[in-house]
Amino acid sequence: MEKEIQLTDSTEIVVRFNEADPLGIVWHGHYIRYFEDGRESFGNTHGLRYLDFYRQGVVVPVVSIQCDYKRALRYGDSVVVETLYQPCDAARLEFSYRLYNAVTRELVATGSSVQVFLDKDTNALQLTNPAFYEAWKTKHGLM
Repeated sequence: MEKEIQLTDSTEIVVRFNEADPLGIVWHGHYIRYFEDGRESFGNTHGLRYLDFYRQGVVVPVVSIQCDYKRALRYGDSVVVETLYQPCDAARLEFSYRLYNAVTRELVATGSSVQVFLDKDTNALQLTNPAFYEAWKTKHGLM
């Protein structure tokens, strides 16, 4: 039986003062930003940064994002963002996320995102994967 290759990344973020409301609870929209932090960390770890796409003439906007909240984070907490690349044949990037309180290891949120490829100059949707992205997938055994 062939082992499925999974590319993951984990990064820890300290909840900042400006992310919390007057009660010290993190505003729900910041969880989406933590997903973004996870994608950036994943890209740095696995050689798939936003600037790599941009240099190849491609931008990758988020077109769908989903978040399920489980527990509140508070000012001063640290959150661990686990980002999992979801292999896909379509011309898009898919990730799933798990956010944990770094101290208690309690699950605080799960989610997913989808990004598409656009030509950076014309904003035209690319219906096939860019060649450099296909090469990246091959390098990581995802083809």
